[in-house]
Amino acid sequence: QVQFVESGGGLVHPGESLRLSCAASGMPFKSLAAGWYRQGPGKQRELVAAISNYGSTITYADSVKGRFIISRDNDKNAVYLQMNSLKPEDTAVYYCNAGHWADVKAPSSLDSWGQGTQVTVSS
Repeated sequence: QVQFVESGGGLVHPGESLRLSCAASGMPFKSLAAGWYRQGPGKQRELVAAISNYGSTITYADSVKGRFIISRDNDKNAVYLQMNSLKPEDTAVYYCNAGHWADVKAPSSLDSWGQGTQVTVSS
């Protein structure tokens, strides 16, 4: 059974940092690309960052470039998102997922979503 468990969210002030973690199971994780996504209030789920199966290719949404860093540990079937210089507009529920590269970049084509982890940035 494919499963994603996200953790690490919380309430922070603007400018602070958070590190999100995602544990994946029920799939050949090291063979798949992985991504982080977010869904803000009243918004569609969007891609935040994606990483290829061995990390050689990484892409970020323009809104997070230079502030967020995606990484993965294939031995632990895990993917991480280091979020720095957080802004109120980063407030959202954050999710992870995995699949072929083209699918990871288009979240509407993915299924088996986890519960996500809430990130709230507020002064």
